[in-house]
Amino acid sequence: MAVRPEPLKRPPLPLGTDPASVRQRVEAMERVMERLFVIPGTNKPVGLDVVLDLVPFLGSTAAAVLGTYMAWEARNLGMGKWQMTRMAGNIGVDWLLGLIPWIGAVPDYFFKSNTRNLRIIKRHLDKHHPGTKVVDATAERRG
Repeated sequence: MAVRPEPLKRPPLPLGTDPASVRQRVEAMERVMERLFVIPGTNKPVGLDVVLDLVPFLGSTAAAVLGTYMAWEARNLGMGKWQMTRMAGNIGVDWLLGLIPWIGAVPDYFFKSNTRNLRIIKRHLDKHHPGTKVVDATAERRG
């Protein structure tokens, strides 16, 4: 009888308004929207954003609403108007691309507005709240 390993359990996302909690929530949202699973044979991650674009109009609108959540979190961090405008532009372009029935999922597969917005938020957090910076490292065995 084979023994199955325990699945990794992630702790629940923090509900606080501190920058570290916000960072964890927006990173989780970006992961769900842009990197939920990998298409076999391509090694390209796909998220809920592309899947929702397969439903004409409603799917693109739902993805834009979910993307707006990240912008709302960024506004609560006190990000500047220029950064907020860039994030709104990314969401708008993503929404417009997704309005094209069926075909709209293709450009959205490459545009990844939530990843762009996460990059803007991380830059702000790294500059104004350096204590929230997380070092991503994996152990590698050599030899």
